[in-house]
Amino acid sequence: MRYYIKAMRLPFLTGSLMPALLAAGQAYVDGFFRGLELLLIFLGVGSLQTAANLINDYYDARGSDPVNLHPTPFSGGSRVIPDKLLSPEKVLATAIFFFSLALSGGLVLWVMGYVYVAYVGFFGLLSAVFYSVNPIKFMSRGLGEMTIFFAFGPMVTWGTYYVLTDHLTWQSFFLGFPLGFLITAVIWINQFPDYKADLQADKKNLVVRLGRSPSRWIYLFLMLLPFPFLVFLAVTQEISFLVLSALLVLPLALKAIAILWNHFETVEKVIPAQALTIQTHLGLGLLMLTGILAGHFLGL
Repeated sequence: MRYYIKAMRLPFLTGSLMPALLAAGQAYVDGFFRGLELLLIFLGVGSLQTAANLINDYYDARGSDPVNLHPTPFSGGSRVIPDKLLSPEKVLATAIFFFSLALSGGLVLWVMGYVYVAYVGFFGLLSAVFYSVNPIKFMSRGLGEMTIFFAFGPMVTWGTYYVLTDHLTWQSFFLGFPLGFLITAVIWINQFPDYKADLQADKKNLVVRLGRSPSRWIYLFLMLLPFPFLVFLAVTQEISFLVLSALLVLPLALKAIAILWNHFETVEKVIPAQALTIQTHLGLGLLMLTGILAGHFLGL
């Protein structure tokens, strides 16, 4: 069982669950709370991310994993296949199970009358599958990063808010942008330790295409863009100005940027920046949620 847990990479589920929780907080502020629907959303997005992790391991075991000599706790996959902890067939079967679980949750919501959830869920399903699977394989075509931004950012907040309120709004769409930038930054920095293996395996993500040194600039922008976007949300989207409390995680982002900037070619020294990137994502999401709820209860 511990090998299956390792393969599913459960600690990283905050990537999909945090934007769903954030949209649920905004829905609550707007007068809506639907417990069953929220549980089905968590089931759906969590299962999709788990399935995406597993299917990625399955295909990378035939590509970059065998030549990756420098996996880290945050990049290089779960390693359950190359380390012979689980067979490729078992990993694939588990991925199919979680895809089926996500599809079942979406079908229940569709039967309950949430028609548009089918479109949002279908986008998530396609993103999870074709991020890794040939012949499309977004991750090798320079499209994986943009796919991750939408699939784990605005599409999650947009779809969650719709299910909980019956409304598709620009506010809920833009609400996912700060977390979208940061989850893309997580993927982006994870490509630095994997650079040589990805290059050797012809896995042409954007860091491979641009090179590690120029890619530092994109990482810088991905880490910093969420903070002015918080101001945009407060000023133009009628979200409580207390959402600006998420600016408190800016020092974490700046520290991560500094580490990568100076040590982008040294795998061991990049690991703390990988951890800080994840902490920035989680911290910003929690503080945004706290700010939105505090603004509601305080009338601000």
